[in-house]
Amino acid sequence: MAKYLVTSALPYANGPIHFGHVAGAYLPADIYVRYLRMRGHQVLYVCGTDEHGVAITLRAEQEGIGYRESVDRWHAEIRRLFDRFGIEFDIFSGTARCPFHAQASQRFFRVLLEAGWIHDRVEEQWYSPAADRFLPDRYLQGICPECGHEQARGDECPACGAWIDARRLGDPISLIDGSKPILRETRHWYLDLPGLRAAGLDRWLQGADEERPHLTWKPNVEGHVQAMLADLQERPITRDLPWGVPVPADLPGAEGKVLYVWFDAPIGYISATMEWAAAQGEPEAWRDWWQDPQTHLVHFIGKDNIAFHLVVFPAMLLGQGDAWEGRRFVLPYNVPANEFYNLQGRKFSTSGGWYLDNEDFFSRYSADAARFHLALTAPETADSEFTWQGFQTTNNSLLADKLGNFASRVLKFAGRRFENRVPAATGDLAGHPALAEADERLGEVGDRLSRNELRKAAQALIAGCDALNRFFDSLAPWKLAKSEEQADRERCAGAIERCLAYLELLSRRLRPFCPAAAAELRTMLGRAAAQEGGLVWGEEGAGRPPAPLAAGAELGEARVLFRKIDDETIAEEIARLEARASS
Repeated sequence: MAKYLVTSALPYANGPIHFGHVAGAYLPADIYVRYLRMRGHQVLYVCGTDEHGVAITLRAEQEGIGYRESVDRWHAEIRRLFDRFGIEFDIFSGTARCPFHAQASQRFFRVLLEAGWIHDRVEEQWYSPAADRFLPDRYLQGICPECGHEQARGDECPACGAWIDARRLGDPISLIDGSKPILRETRHWYLDLPGLRAAGLDRWLQGADEERPHLTWKPNVEGHVQAMLADLQERPITRDLPWGVPVPADLPGAEGKVLYVWFDAPIGYISATMEWAAAQGEPEAWRDWWQDPQTHLVHFIGKDNIAFHLVVFPAMLLGQGDAWEGRRFVLPYNVPANEFYNLQGRKFSTSGGWYLDNEDFFSRYSADAARFHLALTAPETADSEFTWQGFQTTNNSLLADKLGNFASRVLKFAGRRFENRVPAATGDLAGHPALAEADERLGEVGDRLSRNELRKAAQALIAGCDALNRFFDSLAPWKLAKSEEQADRERCAGAIERCLAYLELLSRRLRPFCPAAAAELRTMLGRAAAQEGGLVWGEEGAGRPPAPLAAGAELGEARVLFRKIDDETIAEEIARLEARASS
């Protein structure tokens, strides 16, 4: 079996995350990891919060709290949402809390510096005499040099969208205290991306490096990579900030300098793996994942992170060479980046009130229904959105009616007619057209998940449920059970055995999407499911029906898997959303 090292983008610990983030980088990874494990692969799922950078320091200073207090608050808040969604990591750390992160980041820096891939130079930067500190771009506001907008940020203009060199900002002021900054010289270090591209990055990206194979990038991913390569330049990797991983103190001009957040953040995947390994009592086990050529490294990210995960971070990894005890780092095998996920026709905006209240949502609705709906509407190749009406349809028409209702009526029928036990199989229904279609569609689920096609995987599972409902209706077991003919009663028993066998299969196919509902379904199946091993994916489907269940196995109690949501509730949710945004 293969070995997979799976990461999700480190969420930034300067505010809450929302359903859009979950749909883009976290739920797809969790579903993929659950599927891989059910197939018997060796998997490690790594994540944590990104806890350095200007956005964090600026927000903490504006709120008058310490940097550590701020990131601890948001780390806990973010973790709570993941827990609500049932997203399970092997390690969920953070770049400021991981005991291995600073040392690992500084070692990355030193190796690149000694190899000649990092250069320093003196340049001008805005400096606040009032605060006696240099001001990174996000600390500045002034006149946009492109359109004249008077409240442009030091890095971007919200009016025209132009990226801004902070030194060109007109009439700048400090966002800390409103004082006027001046330009002053300071030293910074730059990563030579063009040099690393020529030294091997380009060859790897083009798939010409046979020692480091990767999958073909998705079209949206390839587009972002080519756009960055068209204007690839050296990038600054240090900043003047009081919070972050310090630049090694023995370098001239390093005082007050920290590593730029985009440089140290991806190293957080490695340092978190080091933390995980130490917790297992095997401190060197991180190398078995990051330095084993057999490892398949898969990054789940949003489209705004594509360039960093397919150009910058691989360049940093390549630049390490064999400096880490003679072993090289693996490069990404796949980066199934997603587009943006919106809400009711607009972008999620916490500050603008256009968001779903996480606590309120999960107090009212099923986390599994939310997981399935986000999978069914995943922004895989284009932006997509959450709508309350769409969520209601997924919950009611798909999960409750097609899956839940099938389970309920099969189990209740077995309870009434067969003393709540599995009837004996008859073997004369295997060629039924509806079951053949169920085999095909349920067999498709795993193939789609292996290619990170969540939408099609979810659609295939529901199509399998459709076929099974048609099978139940076409056999009409309620009529066969009343027949005086022995053959009819045997056919009834065979039909219910087949339905129960496919319910057991559904409980496994459902597990990556809806783990709690899948576990509940297995409980409802009682001994009929216990004997099958619910953590095994199995090879059923694609023309291969599930094996007969043990005749006489006792079943559990039929319960409601998904409760329906009425129209009035949905109307109230939309009204509440619009009221919050307009207040």
